[in-house]
Amino acid sequence: MAPGLGRRELVVLLAMLIALQALAVDGMLPALDEIAHDFNVVEANRRQLVIGLFLLCAGAGSLIPGLLADRFGRKLLMMVTLVFYVVTSFACAFVTSFDLMLVARAVQGLSTAGLMVLPGAIVRDQFEGDAMARVLSLVSAVFITVPVIAPSLGQAVMDVAGWRWIFVGLGAMGLLMMVWVGLRLPETLHPEFRQEIKPMVLARNMAIAATARSAMGYTIGSGLVVGTVFGYVNSAQQLVGEHFQAGDMFPYVFGGTATAMVLSSLVNSRIVERFGARRVSHAGLLLFMGVAALQVWVAHGSHSAQIEWFLPLMACNLALLGFLGSNFSSIAMQPFAEIAGAASSIQAFLRMVLASLIGIAIGQAYDGTARPLALAMLSAAVITLGLVLFSEKGRLFRRLHPRRSA
Repeated sequence: MAPGLGRRELVVLLAMLIALQALAVDGMLPALDEIAHDFNVVEANRRQLVIGLFLLCAGAGSLIPGLLADRFGRKLLMMVTLVFYVVTSFACAFVTSFDLMLVARAVQGLSTAGLMVLPGAIVRDQFEGDAMARVLSLVSAVFITVPVIAPSLGQAVMDVAGWRWIFVGLGAMGLLMMVWVGLRLPETLHPEFRQEIKPMVLARNMAIAATARSAMGYTIGSGLVVGTVFGYVNSAQQLVGEHFQAGDMFPYVFGGTATAMVLSSLVNSRIVERFGARRVSHAGLLLFMGVAALQVWVAHGSHSAQIEWFLPLMACNLALLGFLGSNFSSIAMQPFAEIAGAASSIQAFLRMVLASLIGIAIGQAYDGTARPLALAMLSAAVITLGLVLFSEKGRLFRRLHPRRSA
């Protein structure tokens, strides 16, 4: 552990940093109708781009922060990221057209990719193996509470002051996090691992991180299953409000399903060091596949319009993601102690770009039913199982000892 910062504070600090990005997504969900109305957006699915473009650009921008952090350190890059977060949040608050909103959101996603990349590198600097998976699970458990409360917070702000003040609130939170990081976060990059900013060095590090068989199956697989969550986020307001006709209950429905991820992440943090990240995540993936198959059956059957069937299954899928996300990330990061920043960047890039594209595709495929989402979840699970088998050379449920390098 870094001196002067206990594990509990580190977990909360990193979780709140990642949560800034989650707030910029989930806090906007109740505002999409009002934004579309204010800017005369006629096509219903187009409003989803306020979310989808942000996520896509956040993934595209994630190649840069980790590479720079391997040279200049984690803390400096985090402070720069927070500056951009604050500036772009206030810019979004004052846009005058929907096209300008999309541009501002794209720039915001691109410039704040470090919120997603740098926490993983900081954790890898200080932990290995299943201990790393446990810390990432704790971080996930804290920051996943944001989707539970963010729609309600966004709705509360709109009830009092309008949707623009949601962005003002994001900027204010970014300022508070700048103070916390500046005062409490030490530099975690090991001096002997500091990399040179040379094209050949950067290319070599990226190539190592991008071609490791043991990591790539988990990285791409994670992008697939997370993409289905993005698809749910993109279409949730329409799905709940229009298909299931429960628009007034949207913040509670969305928060209730997201709560399942919080609980499973807490459970994962307690069991992963005992059973191992591979065993837990492999079991979770197989169960995810089974529940997704039930989702497809319900979506195509006589209960397709009944929310009491959809919600328990959706909550189960999100709960099982609590056993996949942090464990997949931990396994994928394990071989890269010396180039943690570069590895975190390339993995975040692949994961987020893939997930964002899938999420946009699912959202734009929304046809007034839950069928596109259900089919995407099952397809993602099946392909992810194949990718995991590729990384594990055909063997599931193994438990390996930590390694320091690829």
